[in-house]
Amino acid sequence: MTVSGTPDKLFRPRFRIAPSRPLRPARARLDFSKHIQKAEEALKRRNYDFAVELFRQLIDLDPDQGDARSGLRRALHGRHLQKKGGKFLRAVSGALPLTKARAFFKLGKHAACARALEDYLATNPVDEEANLMLGMSLEEGGHYRSARAVYEFAAEIAPKNCEALKRAGSMLNRTGDHDRALEYYERALQADPRDQEALKARKNLAAETALTRTGAAGAEHSRDLIKDKEEARILERSQKLYVSEEDLEKDLERLEARHAENPSDPDLLLEISEIHERLKDPAAALEYAQRALSYRKDSAELVAKVGDLESKCIRKKLVHADKEGRVDDANKHEEELVQHEVADYRRRVDARPGDSVLRLALSKKLIRAGAIDEALAELQRCSGEARVRNEALFFLGQCFHKKGILDLAHKEYESALQVAEEKSERAKEILYSLGTIAEAQGNSEGARSFYIRIYEIDIGYRDVAEKMGTLSS
Repeated sequence: MTVSGTPDKLFRPRFRIAPSRPLRPARARLDFSKHIQKAEEALKRRNYDFAVELFRQLIDLDPDQGDARSGLRRALHGRHLQKKGGKFLRAVSGALPLTKARAFFKLGKHAACARALEDYLATNPVDEEANLMLGMSLEEGGHYRSARAVYEFAAEIAPKNCEALKRAGSMLNRTGDHDRALEYYERALQADPRDQEALKARKNLAAETALTRTGAAGAEHSRDLIKDKEEARILERSQKLYVSEEDLEKDLERLEARHAENPSDPDLLLEISEIHERLKDPAAALEYAQRALSYRKDSAELVAKVGDLESKCIRKKLVHADKEGRVDDANKHEEELVQHEVADYRRRVDARPGDSVLRLALSKKLIRAGAIDEALAELQRCSGEARVRNEALFFLGQCFHKKGILDLAHKEYESALQVAEEKSERAKEILYSLGTIAEAQGNSEGARSFYIRIYEIDIGYRDVAEKMGTLSS
């Protein structure tokens, strides 16, 4: 979907799996850190025009300045959200640079194409196709850090766009962030489980990462590195969707024998943890993951893994209590799970304080735990970030609604509604909440105006039909 109408399908070169070798050493580069800091400060103050100007100057000086390219995407998106409307004018003003960009792209003039696309995206920043073409132009021109920033942004505004997710994964792999590259390939497969390119890229990268972690990086072929045929078989089987319990038990026996010889190897501890998890023994999996974390205390990934396994252990106790009819125990475990998840996500945010997605997740856990003021504080800290802004606005409205501050709840819900997809479940939820606020304020006509917008697209939503009857009488 594009903001600027329906431009022709872009010429798209075939997706290529980027090599996992490190980037070529950069030529002597200027230090733009102070300039980027100044632009980021302008962005935090929502002075979007100034931030856009500063970021654009930086990428004109250094086209592969990834931080500046990423900042420009966020500044343009923020300005776009602030100045909703005027789609026709944006389409007209962007028509010429977009036409030039297409022509440059086909001619292989990638630097000129990137400049023309930045001109176009200045007024149409959430055009999925144009962002993808910008990423491809930068990639073809060898500006991999900038390409990565653009693909990641494209994946944020179009989270189900398999092409954007694959290309983000490819650039993350090329720039050395293999763990996050795997995450993007996984997301691409969630968007399209049958995408062969994503399947192949994930399989290759998973194998290379596993080998690198065992000190086997740099060989020409992964099979040459595995002298033990049993280890080769285990690696191959680990990539299959289904493995029998008997095979897992055999793998566990071999891994434990290796562990006895090398008890302080965190990678080995993690492998054993994963086998126990697949054998549906979260307590044992947790024990080994915690031991791995004791050797890698600064690992955000391990902090998250330990937290997930702790949650699984509590859920297992909850399910057993529920099945056995022990209501009091089940309620106790449910409350234990709620409190654990809050503590868990606090640790995750502490490990990655700049991750707005984690901060949003923490705010949801706090809302569930009834800690509304704390949730508000977290939401206010992350609501300025483009990739979580839309959802954060809704939950800000929900928090104010729960506190009974209806005017602020109304304001945040209206802002969230402007960016919600029409006819989506979130849009219906927002409209319903706005209706209940209007009812609470004694504004029956206003409440009906919100409910009727749900009624015309989903007559069976909650008790909207009943409310329409009551408010119409």
